[in-house]
This record gives sequence, structure tokens and C-alpha cells, in this order.
Amino acid sequence: MKALRVVGLWVALVLGMASSAMAEGFALTEWSARGLGLASGMVGRADDVSAIAYNAAGITQLPGVQVMGGMGLIAPMGTLSLDTTYGKQETTTKPAVWAMPHAYASWQLNDSLWLGLGVFSRFGLGNSYDQNWTGRYNLYSVNLQTISAVPTLAWKINDILSVSAGLEIMNINLTTEQKFAPFGMNPMGIGDHDAEVQGSGWGVGGHFGLHARLNDQWSIGLAYKTQVTANVYGDAKYGGILKDKGMLKDCDAHGTVQLPDSLALGVAYKPLDNLSFEVGAVWTRWSTYNSLNIYMDNGNQSISHKNWNDGWNFNASVEYKPLDWWSLRAGFWYETPVINEDHSDFMVPSNGRTALTLGTGVEWNDFTVDFAYCHMWINPTSYDKTDGHGILDSGYITGGTSKDTVANIYMLSFGYKF
Repeated sequence: MKALRVVGLWVALVLGMASSAMAEGFALTEWSARGLGLASGMVGRADDVSAIAYNAAGITQLPGVQVMGGMGLIAPMGTLSLDTTYGKQETTTKPAVWAMPHAYASWQLNDSLWLGLGVFSRFGLGNSYDQNWTGRYNLYSVNLQTISAVPTLAWKINDILSVSAGLEIMNINLTTEQKFAPFGMNPMGIGDHDAEVQGSGWGVGGHFGLHARLNDQWSIGLAYKTQVTANVYGDAKYGGILKDKGMLKDCDAHGTVQLPDSLALGVAYKPLDNLSFEVGAVWTRWSTYNSLNIYMDNGNQSISHKNWNDGWNFNASVEYKPLDWWSLRAGFWYETPVINEDHSDFMVPSNGRTALTLGTGVEWNDFTVDFAYCHMWINPTSYDKTDGHGILDSGYITGGTSKDTVANIYMLSFGYKF
């Protein structure tokens, strides 16, 4: 009962604090401090309770009851350099730190069955610019938050093979803010009005895992997360002269958010008891993300084509224990571009990314404490030929690119074995 109370309190905290981050596309893979330090190399290893997020079949390696909770802080920054009829104009995103908590618990029922519960975020993004910046007719603020609760059952078929299945219950919250110009777009912002759309919804999906411990040195993991589609309902709120005169009214709004499925493979090698390596790949089917359309009950609509490409994440990591109680970790990953620049906008100024990660962990009796740091370099996105509303059709933006986009991630996790 004590373990359940600890898990319940942290799950409540995660549900209350889950926020957003910057990622390729907007998929997240930073689900624990150890996992971050290993560049998500937890599909083949899958040997702590955060495996519920990476490859839940691996929790059959965990005896008794184990819990983990933690927090990640993500600080993105980037610049948009736009070519206009008045010369080049550059805008840097507002400084922001996004919180990303996580919580996990596993319970060994008998020699063959394990129960697990994970609460974490699979998707998220956040960007904010000055309200009067050059690209305000496309966007000046976006915040997409998701939080998933994943109850899981894992079955140890024999000493080599384990499988798992979980139900993902995802909550989605989306807020976008932009300017619109009922009297015509202009660089001075005269007559600009505000449009804010807020919505939330629920989606359901599945998680499936396979883990094979071939011998004391080699293990292989495979994890599949299904597509999640949610109908989002909310409000469209306006501000400006027309609103003040009663000619424009707030109204209900709705749309559909379709989030992609993914397949992850990891191969782990442990030549020594205190040394392990893993290489892996994650395929994400972003080609299912065709559009993000919002429809208002007053007859207005926001049509945003996406038509993204499928993406790959390739990762490699090493973990070394110089002492029985102390671990050192390092990793690297590269993600291929997914944005279709024919429809690029300011919501996701990313076109592939590279990351280096470092981490450390200590064990004391039944407690574990892990810390990790990640630095990401994010490739620029071109706006020279986009059809994104409010960019080239603004009449004074003629092209441009994102540049100097980076993100720093800091993550801390605490674990306990009952």
C-alpha cells in the first residue's frame, strides 16, 4: 500500500504539470534521466522501470515492486530570419523553460506476469514570439501538451523471451495565438486583431513490446506504439475593434489531431558486468500527419496543410560503472528531417536534429538517483516556397529561414525498490 500511495501522489503531480517541449516534428523520447543519458538507448536494455515508456516487455527483468518519478526541464531557443520588402528582419523566440515530468511503477505478480503503469508525454511543442513580430499573421504563440497514462501487462514466456501489451490513454491540449487583419495585412500592424484558439481532447492507442535476452551479453528489444487520433473541442476568442463593436464574437471551435505511430528497435551488448552498449533506431510515421485544421462555429476556419515525411532516429549509447554504486552514461542520436517545406510554418521551426547526451547515476541501498544533460542542434527550415497562411501571402514577407536553433535538456529521476 505504501508503494501505491507514492505512485498515486507522483502520478497526480505529473498529470497536473505535464507541459511541452521542442522535438523533431514534435515527438518526444526523453522519458527518464537514465534514458536521456543513454540517448533513448533503453529498448534493448529495458532494465529499469522507465522501460514502460521505452519497451515495457523489459520490466520482466525487475523483481518485486519498483517505482520511479522525475522531472525534465527543456530550454529551446532559435531565431527566424525573414526576408521582407523592407529588408531582413530577425526575431528570436522568447526565453522559456518547459517542464516534463514522468512517473512509473512495476509490480511482479508471479514468476511469469508483471503489471506496470507509466505516465509521461509522447508529444509536445511550445514556441512564443513577440506579438508584433514579422510573422504574427501565421503565429505568435503555440503550446501543444500531451500526457499519456499507460497501464501495461508483461508476460515472461521463458528465460529468453518476454512480451508486453499496454493501453495508452492520452489527453491533448492545444493553444494557438495569431494576428489577423480584417482590413488587410500590413507591416505596421494597423488594424490587427487577435485570434486565440484553445482546445482539448482525448485519444486512445496501444503499446506493444518484445524483449529477448539471448544470453548474458546480448539482448534485443522491439517496441511499437500505435497512432492516436483525438477530436479536440474548445473555443475561438478574438480581440480588436470589431470585437469591441460587437461585430465579431467568440465561438466554439473543433478540429482533429492525428498523432503518428512508431516502431523502435534496440540491440544491447554487455561485454562486462559494468559495461554495456546499445545501438537502435526509431521509425515514426509522420506521413499520417496531413493537416491541422480548425473549424469555428461562426463559419471561419484555419486550414494548415502539413504532408510531412516519415522520420528516423538513429542512436548509440554506452554505460559504464566505475564503482558498484556509480554509473556514467553517454549517447548520441541523429534524426532525419520530417517537415515538408512546401507547407512549413512557424509552429515547428525544425528540420532534423542531432543530440549529444551525458548522464550519471548513483545507487544507495534501495534508492537510485539519476541525472542527465542533453544538447540538441536543430537544422534550419526554409520559408522560401511555403504556402503557410500569413507568410508569403502577407504581401511583405518574401522568404527566410530559421537559424541557430538549439535546445538544452536537464533531467532528474528518483527510483525506489520495495
